Amino acid sequence: MSEDVLEIDVARELDRQLAVCNACRYCEGFCAVFGAAQLRMAIGDGDVAYLANLCHDCRMCYDACMFTPPHEYAINIPAVMADARVATYERFSRPALLGRMVRAPRGVALGAVAVSTAIVVLAIVLTAGPPALANAQHGPGAFYRVLPYAVMVLGGFAVAAYALACWIAGAVAYAREIGGRERFVTAASVGAAMREALALTYLRGGGGGCYDIDRRSGRRRFFHGLVFWGFIADLAATTSAAIEQDLFHRLPPYALLSVPVVLGTGGGIALAVGVAGLVAVKRRSDARPTDRRMVVLDYAFLALLELVALTGLALLAFCGTTAMGTLLAIHLGSVAALFVTAPYGKFVHFVYRSIALAKHAHERVAR
Repeated sequence: MSEDVLEIDVARELDRQLAVCNACRYCEGFCAVFGAAQLRMAIGDGDVAYLANLCHDCRMCYDACMFTPPHEYAINIPAVMADARVATYERFSRPALLGRMVRAPRGVALGAVAVSTAIVVLAIVLTAGPPALANAQHGPGAFYRVLPYAVMVLGGFAVAAYALACWIAGAVAYAREIGGRERFVTAASVGAAMREALALTYLRGGGGGCYDIDRRSGRRRFFHGLVFWGFIADLAATTSAAIEQDLFHRLPPYALLSVPVVLGTGGGIALAVGVAGLVAVKRRSDARPTDRRMVVLDYAFLALLELVALTGLALLAFCGTTAMGTLLAIHLGSVAALFVTAPYGKFVHFVYRSIALAKHAHERVAR
């Protein structure tokens, strides 16, 4: 089956199911999707990409619906949305040639970690010599005696710039697809989208939480918040370390109660706990309102996040020991793998979801 036929099938199925939802309207207050669907007479390809990423996968509509399988209507909105999101990730991946990596997230994640770590190890061996991997380093600049500052910065900048460029290119293509000729990206719509995204508004499932093993639960929203804010804290730790070094000329590693270490430790713990919690919730949740491909994408992304968090915490704990060089190589390799694969996995969901929220905010005003 070609990708074009698959896209048409998803559009037809979503159109069929939302026609029932628009007639019923029992789930109207659960999330933004049902209000947006009511504005459309029929669901086209652009609407599929829009609605699928507007969906936050709380699954409360599945729990509340009286027409789910084995009913003849066979309504399963979360599963169709998950299927469509996977198609979105592949369709808007840039470069387009690499979009197929969405289909093999586990192999891509493992391969990226292995290759990235091997490159970091090679860089250490070529610049500082093999002993740097096993020798204990102490005092200011200890990390840079393992891997020179210039190499670390240039490598990190290259990886981050690649991920950002791919995200921007995909975001522009996605916005054009769901917006058509309408300009919906405005200061007001973006502001509203950011407020809803940061507050995790639509992970409340209409107020009662997400559909979980206990029906309505706030566990997923809580752990999702830990992951998000833990990641932000880690970024803030890196930024504060750069300020300490470049403005105040204080080289790492820093004291236990310094801003970079406090932010990095707190962020790493929050990220590790949040990821573990999401995995636990996912493993115990009902598998019916989902798509197998999305589940695999979720686990691959969560595994990379957990690896980054744990290796970062281990590096802080064993700084100054003979394990520091090896841990630094694994941690930097894991971070590089996370960002290299970012445009081709679940990490990209926040890009499309934010744009979908902006369009929804614009539609609310224009309605």
